[in-house]
Amino acid sequence: MPELPEVETVVRSIARIVGRRIVSAEFTCQRILRGDPDQMSAALAGRRIRGIRRRGKFIVIELDAGDCLTVHLGMTGKLLLGGTPGRHTHAVVNLDRGVLRYEDQRQFGKIEVSRGLPARLEKLGPEPLEVTIAEFAARLKRRKARIKSVLLDQHFVRGVGNIYADEALFRAGIHPLAIGARLRPERVKRLHGAMVEVLTQAIEKGGSSISDYVDGEGRRGFFQFEHRVYQRTGEPCVTCGAPIRRTLVAQRGTHYCAKCQRR
Repeated sequence: MPELPEVETVVRSIARIVGRRIVSAEFTCQRILRGDPDQMSAALAGRRIRGIRRRGKFIVIELDAGDCLTVHLGMTGKLLLGGTPGRHTHAVVNLDRGVLRYEDQRQFGKIEVSRGLPARLEKLGPEPLEVTIAEFAARLKRRKARIKSVLLDQHFVRGVGNIYADEALFRAGIHPLAIGARLRPERVKRLHGAMVEVLTQAIEKGGSSISDYVDGEGRRGFFQFEHRVYQRTGEPCVTCGAPIRRTLVAQRGTHYCAKCQRR
């Protein structure tokens, strides 16, 4: 699933449609919609795009009069500029100049139109690139779950997923099964710094293209070549040479070095 760096990259890659007017919109798959397709099409026609931003893993396209077109890419969703609709194209937004297409092979993504930001997005945790160490530590102190589970909880911080939780924990030297509330202050500080560092570097590299992810121009990211533990099971640790291990945490494949990462 695209995480914060991938979604941020998509947002930046389609930013040039800000200011353009939506001529029409067509939705052909009810499964990806939160709402009635005809009503959504009518609500979008004639609206002007005022801004595009990311909130966690969501793409928020701000329209005039305070409405929002919100897109969650799910597992295989792609938001693309131009091109020809294909078999997996489930939404087409025709602009006064150009077209925006949504493709999704597995159809796990979601699109909705709402007055203002959808309520469930308001309930997400703070932005991990903006949360202070003090707030991060205070929130973590209340969490008695495994630290990998905590980082995956979008109400703790929004946007971190499996890839970047694994990578941040490795850089911080923290075992994924460590209990969040029990981490000493210096380890919490290292984790906060590692989280910010890995997310920032991933954005600079255009995200991680593990399978389907591409940006709005159809370009793949390159941060997958910088992964130190994620999907490297059995390969030598880049720091100590010990084999990278894999376990399950919160039903998610979790990669770590048993020698470098301590509970």
